[in-house]
Amino acid sequence: MTPAFLLGLLPPPDLAARVEAFRTRLRVCESTPHVTVKARSGLDPGLAWLPVVREVVAASPPVTLYLSGARAFRGGRAVYLAVHSPEAVTLHLRLLEALRPPTRFSDEGAHMTPHLTLVLRRRGVDLRAVLPAAQAEFADLDVRPLPFTAREVWLLRKPGPGGRYVPEEGWPLGQG
Repeated sequence: MTPAFLLGLLPPPDLAARVEAFRTRLRVCESTPHVTVKARSGLDPGLAWLPVVREVVAASPPVTLYLSGARAFRGGRAVYLAVHSPEAVTLHLRLLEALRPPTRFSDEGAHMTPHLTLVLRRRGVDLRAVLPAAQAEFADLDVRPLPFTAREVWLLRKPGPGGRYVPEEGWPLGQG
């Protein structure tokens, strides 16, 4: 099995625990809660891109994010917590520019939508039922978005198809 990688920002531990508790109640298992700043395009298993990514991260300032309530992507591919963060988009664009992946996903680029996935569409998961449950569970974030500053970018690794992304290594922002 070939591993897959992505780069993400981890939310505060108390919010991550809330997300995991919500998922447990729904009996779904997803990747470690994170906000992706670079999807897997260009992050091949050979890891030749690691020095480039570390350099971009070290030269980038910490990222401020504001998490708010649950939403669903058009087309029903996921239910997520909305994230407002021009700084996360800027970091994403810097990573894209540095990596220059030969192919990019359609949701990469300036139109990227920062988000924290709660539940992905999978067999046996009814996202039409998940969305109202998520909206109720995280309604407080619509009233008062949760601000936090990410001071590290994390390399998340998935061992292969059917696996889950888990943090493998964190790199401090603003150290270069």
